[in-house]
Amino acid sequence: MENNCCCGGIEPSASDLITEYNQADHWVEGEIQTPAGRVPRVSTQLTFTDTRGAWKARWGINRMNYSIPPGLYAVGNPDKDSFVLVTANYKMTFDSLRKELSGLHVWILVLDTKGVNVWCAAGKGTFGTKELVTRISKTRLSRVVSHRTLILPQLGAPGIAAHEVLKHAGFKVIYGPIRAKDLKEFIHSGLKATAEMRKVRFTTYDRLVLTPIELTATFKVSLMIFAMLFLLNLIGIGPFGIIDFYAYMGALFTGCVLTPVLLPWIPGRAFAWKGWLLGLLWAIVVNILNGWPGIPSYSIIRALGYVLILPSVSASFAMNFTGASTYTSLSGVLKEMKIAVPAIAVSISLGIILILVNSFIVF
Repeated sequence: MENNCCCGGIEPSASDLITEYNQADHWVEGEIQTPAGRVPRVSTQLTFTDTRGAWKARWGINRMNYSIPPGLYAVGNPDKDSFVLVTANYKMTFDSLRKELSGLHVWILVLDTKGVNVWCAAGKGTFGTKELVTRISKTRLSRVVSHRTLILPQLGAPGIAAHEVLKHAGFKVIYGPIRAKDLKEFIHSGLKATAEMRKVRFTTYDRLVLTPIELTATFKVSLMIFAMLFLLNLIGIGPFGIIDFYAYMGALFTGCVLTPVLLPWIPGRAFAWKGWLLGLLWAIVVNILNGWPGIPSYSIIRALGYVLILPSVSASFAMNFTGASTYTSLSGVLKEMKIAVPAIAVSISLGIILILVNSFIVF
């Protein structure tokens, strides 16, 4: 195939461009001409801009817009016999894939998953059979390659009906390894995956890097809680002070960070239960820091209020992590929420009542 680099600000022709892209996209390093039209060629080297963008997305900054145009891309100098890898258009997912493809000559078919990673998109249905069949047609893939085989990420399997893809698009689906870093070995071994390649790992590091987005998701809720406490202080129902502040922040940190990090070692299966257990330990610590059981600085009613509220706050935030974990299934999450949400609501409500009652009693 003839290489045709679009450097120097030359605008690509929309009439034969298979995948439209922004000329400012630094990760596009040229184009490749195919019988179906021109395909953007992407770099396998991540830059500081990529790292910065990933960091921002981890902290929820521009997270919902961190995506690339769906379509067909090239790595190296692929031809009609080169493999086709399928992925999501969440840029962090795309970057995780392309950085592992150095030295290979392959095509990347990017599905429109609305900026969501493969695993979550498969659950939501955007990394699905219909989108895959549609994207094959839109990119005129059958004219680009002579074979009829697609390599999909294993975590995308829940969203794909392989027989329907074969029926409607004529392409056979093969599931690749769990991790992109194993793709080279998978390809060089004749598309054979080892047992290790099929094993889902969710290491401490994997869980830790997901905690920033969990923390940022609590900001609005936390601001509303602090505003409500401030108003209660203004009208004389209180006082709510520094103890309440660090007690709540500790419960938040326990649910959003400590529970995910310590997940495998906390007894029980439900995330809410794991968060509740650590939250209970934090509530005990708060009470001990304030003199219990020796010379307490506040009443037993307030102490019981903390025991009811803080574990439930931690449980609520820990339960949010189910959406970021490979430990759970959709049915398991729904079952857990059905039990945990009412219990959390009742416990927090009772705790708030006790603390409000305490504010009117002089001890």
